[in-house]
Amino acid sequence: MTNAVQAYSYAGPSTLDGSRLDLSTSGGRALSGPQAHPRFFSGLITEAAPAAAGLLALADVAMTRYHQPRPGWTRDPVVTCDGQRLRLESFSACGGVYARLDLDALDGEVLDRGTTNVDVNGPLREALVRVGGKDPLHLGVGPDELTVTTLEGAVVEKKVPLPTRWLRGFAEVQVIAAGFDLRAELRGPQAVRFLRGLPRASKATVWVAPAGRDLRVVSGPTSGAVCLSGAGRITTLMPLLRFAKALRVYGPAAGSEFEASAWELELPGMRYTLAISPQPWRGFSGEGAVLDDLSTDEAAGDADVIGMLLNFEPSVEIGLLADRSGLSPSRVRAALTQLGTAGRVGYDLHEASHFHRELPYDRDQVAELNPRLTAARALVDSGAVRLDGSTAEVTTPGGVRRVSLAEGSCTCEWWFDHRGSRGPCKHVLAARIAARVAVEAEVTA
Repeated sequence: MTNAVQAYSYAGPSTLDGSRLDLSTSGGRALSGPQAHPRFFSGLITEAAPAAAGLLALADVAMTRYHQPRPGWTRDPVVTCDGQRLRLESFSACGGVYARLDLDALDGEVLDRGTTNVDVNGPLREALVRVGGKDPLHLGVGPDELTVTTLEGAVVEKKVPLPTRWLRGFAEVQVIAAGFDLRAELRGPQAVRFLRGLPRASKATVWVAPAGRDLRVVSGPTSGAVCLSGAGRITTLMPLLRFAKALRVYGPAAGSEFEASAWELELPGMRYTLAISPQPWRGFSGEGAVLDDLSTDEAAGDADVIGMLLNFEPSVEIGLLADRSGLSPSRVRAALTQLGTAGRVGYDLHEASHFHRELPYDRDQVAELNPRLTAARALVDSGAVRLDGSTAEVTTPGGVRRVSLAEGSCTCEWWFDHRGSRGPCKHVLAARIAARVAVEAEVTA
């Protein structure tokens, strides 16, 4: 597994002193441009207790390996300020659990819009545990300017390995979530009762389906059912149940396979969303369901156009982007898929819309997050693909792979293991790219 190293550099540690919560920032992009220590917000959190619990839940996800648990590095949460709310995101070390806190309970001044990392350290976690009552909490996202002027350099530095698989999963979970639909909604008491009744075993797999105004566990995938594989992975929701106003469950159309799902708790003035990969050992990085859409030159060019039109909006409106870019809505959606896999947009299930954010990691790391697609293009460029009607032969160092273009099947080990359930292999992608190039050459001849 390829690793890059992310160097976090903070002007000071995040602190909670009395009723003042200061989240220290490290790097990222804002509307005003790249910043070493961006300042996004200063004001009040009007719902302090659920916000503190939500921050702790995010930190727990970032610190945890749900599959094959072992101690390791924690990655600091990502925060985006869009002018209306703060979106705080984290991703588990194993790459199979994504969490986001959408914090609307704010009253203060937006200083800039953009995305950054924030420091969440041990002493801060201990202080957040003690937050309670109904008193508001003052929040600052970014270092105080007067304090920064007295510092000659960063006083808190962290160097954390970021595997390519982890980065890719953090980006691609947004694309997978965009294919989910709302499957069930429970109000507060029902939600608490249902979640507390689920199996706690970390490896337990259950399917749940709507039953009137409730949810029930069913024996397997049925119409409208949602899969929860590795039920122990939603334990991060349990400390939030005392604030829960509603639970919403999202997922794709039920099939015969294990599926990803998302679990959203509505809290006072905020929402906490947890996305769970299809199985504990399967991270979000290897699903590959969108690779065909990404393989066209048109989508790549459209993504460049759409990317320049994004300004950290609370919600990305496809119709407006279509008008401003001159592209059709379908091409805008494909461009957003491309941007999603590059970490440049997220997806809000509750609002059923994308939002702009830029993962605050080295752009060279984020740019190459689809190695199958990169390998496929290299095969085409090297002349390794020979087309023969509806089939193709792809020559690799491991031998010749035979591809059926219509079925998307291949004679390689990847297709034999997954049978298309995790997207096309690099040989099928290469054959389809070569076929499109051949068709375009005939049209222009």
